[in-house]
Amino acid sequence: MSIDRDTFENTSKEELADLSVPDQVLGFLAANEDRAFKAREIASQIGVDEGAVSTALSRLKDRGLVEHKATYWAITDDVERLEGYSGYERATALFNDQLGTEDKQAWREHAPQKPHPSVEDEQ
Repeated sequence: MSIDRDTFENTSKEELADLSVPDQVLGFLAANEDRAFKAREIASQIGVDEGAVSTALSRLKDRGLVEHKATYWAITDDVERLEGYSGYERATALFNDQLGTEDKQAWREHAPQKPHPSVEDEQ
């Protein structure tokens, strides 16, 4: 997985070495929490072998940290479960450093007033 120069210069060796494949996968999905991806897409985006990503996804699913439907994977919306996973904090911090933190107020300003039709279908 490549990182930007700023992260390279400002992140310790220990922090970079500690980011395991599951941490990278979870960090990527957290940074893209509004989307679901195929394993090969995740592998391509984080620069890791697809087999390693598939294994990581299966283990993350067993822990209830990701959801799987057909060939797609997404991060869970169970915030408490995510906060209980130690790798989530490291991965989120690295992606926040690279991409910036999320502006929740900006999201709220652009959020639709009515729920998406798929949410209504599930009820």
